[in-house]
Order: sequence, then structure tokens, then C-alpha cells
Amino acid sequence: MSRQSNRTTDNKKMNSELFTLTYGALVTQLCKDYENDEEVNKQLDKMGYNIGVRLIEDFLARSSVGRCQDFRETADVIAKVAFKMYLGVTPSVTNWSPAGDEFSLVLESNPLVDFVELPDNHNVLIYSNLLCGVLRGALEMVQMAVDVRFAQDTLRGDNVTEIRMKFIKRIEENLPAGDE
Repeated sequence: MSRQSNRTTDNKKMNSELFTLTYGALVTQLCKDYENDEEVNKQLDKMGYNIGVRLIEDFLARSSVGRCQDFRETADVIAKVAFKMYLGVTPSVTNWSPAGDEFSLVLESNPLVDFVELPDNHNVLIYSNLLCGVLRGALEMVQMAVDVRFAQDTLRGDNVTEIRMKFIKRIEENLPAGDE
């Protein structure tokens, strides 16, 4: 029995490492294809957005999470369920704004940056920017417009990785005529 559980753990670690290395190859190729880091950052965000738009359906089906009542509940679901489910980490939700419309997700370790060192000539590159796009795309599909950006990054010498999320507005569903 323990042998089987060890094998499952090994497979998860192997899948995680394969994902990390594949993501690194993707970022490397984008750096070769585009002239500057700002354009690579935009492409990573765009790719992440497209992933998030599709990933939300899988998340809702697999997690059995209902509709969140407010932005605080949304933050907790993202940190405790979504990040754990897809990246195997649980960031802490901190630094709430007084208005309650902005918070930080703080990751002690970012699995995307295992085995990564940024070259000196890529000082503007936001290596994990795909995550910002994923969050933005997924939340947009549940009628929530948000601004997502990196505030700190361990690849830049910070102690933690911090993703800052700001609620912009609730998106009204526009039903086609006759579907009311």
C-alpha cells in the first residue's frame, strides 16, 4: 500500500517538474521570438488569459465550489482551492486594501520558477506573468473584472512572490435577445 502512495507522489513530482521545464522552454522561445521583455510579458499574459478562460470550467466541475458571495471569499477560493489544485501550493491572502477591493497572494515558493535564473539582459521580464493572465481570464468568465500584476518576485531577489489583485467591477451578463 505504501509503495503505491510513494509512486503517486513520485508521479506528481515528476509531472510538476515536467510542467516547470516545459514552461521554461516556452518562456525561452518567447524571448527568442520577441524583441523585448515587455512584448514577452504581454504574450505570457495573453496566453494565461486564454488558459484561464478555459480552465475555469474544469475548476468549477472538479472543485464543486459554488458562486462566491464577495471578493474576500473569491480570494480564499483562489488561494486555498485553485492554487492547491493546479500548482500544488497554497498562497496566503494578505495586504487587503481598506476598501476591501484589493489584496495580495503571497507564495513562499513559486513552482514555475524551480530551476530558473533570469539572465541579466532580461531585467524587465516577468517570468511567471502567465499566472496573472490565468487569474484575469478565469475571473472574467465568472463576471468579475480584475487587475492582476506581480508586486514581488523571488527571481528578482525578493523573499516571496507576491501577486496583487484588484477588483475593478462586476461584469453584467448580456443575454442575447429572446434568451431572457
